[in-house]
Amino acid sequence: MSGDTASIHAYFDDFVATADHPVVVVTTEAAGRRAGCLVGFATQVSINPRRYLVGLSKANNTFRVAADADALAVHLLDAAQLPLARLFGSESGDGVDKFAHCDWYPGPDGLPILTAAPGWFIGKILDRYDFGDHVGTLLEPTAGQMRDGKRKVLRYSAVAHLSPGHSA
Repeated sequence: MSGDTASIHAYFDDFVATADHPVVVVTTEAAGRRAGCLVGFATQVSINPRRYLVGLSKANNTFRVAADADALAVHLLDAAQLPLARLFGSESGDGVDKFAHCDWYPGPDGLPILTAAPGWFIGKILDRYDFGDHVGTLLEPTAGQMRDGKRKVLRYSAVAHLSPGHSA
């Protein structure tokens, strides 16, 4: 079905909201700088070989730090971890050291790992793709941990009301 652009955008936005995908926190480190952000655009894109794609907004600090990084850490959040999502989604790394406000430790490749995350993996950056206001970062998993696979993960519907640290 075709229609005017406003209607198509409304249908698409409703589709995405209804799909209610999990959100993740991505952290990285490069040249002595740490960064992290809440990411709504992330998914597995291949089974064999295993590949994961993360969309980073060109407007945020994490994108700039990740441009010099070799790897990213991708963290699942528990459905009850809205404060952690708010920290990484509503605060800008341009003016706030997010890591001073949460527990973390240096993991593989020196990447910051969020202590409270029920699961995480490190992904070696294989390629980057310009998708408009976001850059898709293709990852190859190299390390990780799942602490408890039976938790409910934080989903888009729980964070849709948050004001972003930067506009997309």
